[in-house]
Amino acid sequence: MKVLFDTNVILDVLLDREPFSTEASILLSKVEKSEIIGFACATTITTIHYLTTKVLGPEAASNHIQSLVALLVIAPVNRVVLESAFAARFNDFEDAVLHEAAVHAGAQNIVTRNLADFKKATLPVYDPGELLNALKILQKNG
Repeated sequence: MKVLFDTNVILDVLLDREPFSTEASILLSKVEKSEIIGFACATTITTIHYLTTKVLGPEAASNHIQSLVALLVIAPVNRVVLESAFAARFNDFEDAVLHEAAVHAGAQNIVTRNLADFKKATLPVYDPGELLNALKILQKNG
């Protein structure tokens, strides 16, 4: 399963934002174990660097970014993705960019805590708990 992680899910892990960090950590550990293929939008990486630098400092932020880049497939943002995001007519352009980057990179699903922001998504969108349940079902039936 190829899953694009929304920025908020990755930040939950990096900033240990309880109660959300537990499920998000389990999902990222599944990427580490090659049980799923994890993606992140290129804009997610820059946003995370900016936010974690403010909270954790530049060295910790750089270490986290290097780990993420090594762990996740980075979904590029280019003209095609941006034009597709405009055409998708999401309420939030940033979410549209993330969705279209996922589509163009070959991700099959998106995991986010903000399901309402992805009402116009063409890919299945899960919150972390829903995705963990879906993975259990797949594993049981697989």
